[in-house]
Amino acid sequence: MFRREIQSRLTEYAANYKAIALVGPRQSGKTTLAKATFPKHRHLSLENPDTRARAQEDPRSFLSSSDEDLVIDEIQYAPNLFSYLQERIDDKGDQRQFILTGSNSFQLNERISQSLAGRVRILTILPFYREELPRERQPTSLEDALFQGGYPRIYDEHLQPRDWYGDYYGTYVQKDVRTLLAVEDLSLFDRFMRITAGRVGQLSNFSSISTEVGVKQPTIKRWTSVLETSFILTRLEPHFRNFNKRIIKSPKYYFYDTGLLCYLLRIQSPEQLEHHPLRGEIFENWVVSEMLKAISARAKEPATYFWRDQHGHEIDIVFDRSTHLEPIEVKIGSTFQKDWIKNIHWLNELQNHNSGRLIYGGSESFTFQGVQVTPWSSLVSESTEL
Repeated sequence: MFRREIQSRLTEYAANYKAIALVGPRQSGKTTLAKATFPKHRHLSLENPDTRARAQEDPRSFLSSSDEDLVIDEIQYAPNLFSYLQERIDDKGDQRQFILTGSNSFQLNERISQSLAGRVRILTILPFYREELPRERQPTSLEDALFQGGYPRIYDEHLQPRDWYGDYYGTYVQKDVRTLLAVEDLSLFDRFMRITAGRVGQLSNFSSISTEVGVKQPTIKRWTSVLETSFILTRLEPHFRNFNKRIIKSPKYYFYDTGLLCYLLRIQSPEQLEHHPLRGEIFENWVVSEMLKAISARAKEPATYFWRDQHGHEIDIVFDRSTHLEPIEVKIGSTFQKDWIKNIHWLNELQNHNSGRLIYGGSESFTFQGVQVTPWSSLVSESTEL
């Protein structure tokens, strides 16, 4: 196992909390991280039918059958456990620790808010970001980074990304959707997924997607919501500080991992990305997801948005720093052009504050007219703050 950056925070929180919940997409390394961090804890997986049946049918006995600290995997499969966990956590005579993992944030957050509010620390475990990997395993080209994504098994087991993402999509994504939404016609859902991939980074338009897929708009919204709570999609909201300008209010959606995005776009190899019509959008998605992964690995809350007004001014990413907005532009080109930063200067003039970064597909790092120009390969390491 490669050491995860968030492991130090997990160890720190374990000294102060009797219960910690690790949430994130399937196969993002939650179980591996829990086992590596807590090797002496007893491990129970609710994906095992027999274990799940015991937890559902006799939860009190399930939790009391051992005096060992516990790791309980995929706890959302036994929602009735949460009330009994509350008893165990509140019992001062029970000094055990409970490490919980789950792959659906909505189900977990709902149960935690009902039964374990204030009793459990939640950490989000996302796939690797590039600079979290050992140097010898980091993708060396931009196309490789986009194509491979960050799911641990690809790097642990030297797997072919295209094959692995095909299995992942069929086994986990569609399985979860069938479980959570009772979707009968998976071909419609597959069409929805691929259309969503083709619109990555665009202003959301559920009505248009509904027409293309052939299902009603409320269904599209419900499917999108499930993909968010399953950590497949993430939403970037527009920032609403108006500076006396009319602004766009529709969000944008990105995939948490560009490897899955490339699979859904039917990209067969890194070489195909060199001339793909969505190359720029895929790179923008990669920058957004790398930042969110790094923020999550440091157990911080993202304050990440985009900015766009009705006159064509747009900033790909803005960080809300409370006193000002930090604008970030993303350009796939490998040769810097000064007009890439014109909207950064425009926003800085509006807020009367100088800051900003440009993330681009080149290899040099420098400052130009007060803007930090950062190559894709140093996206996280050269960030002043995430």
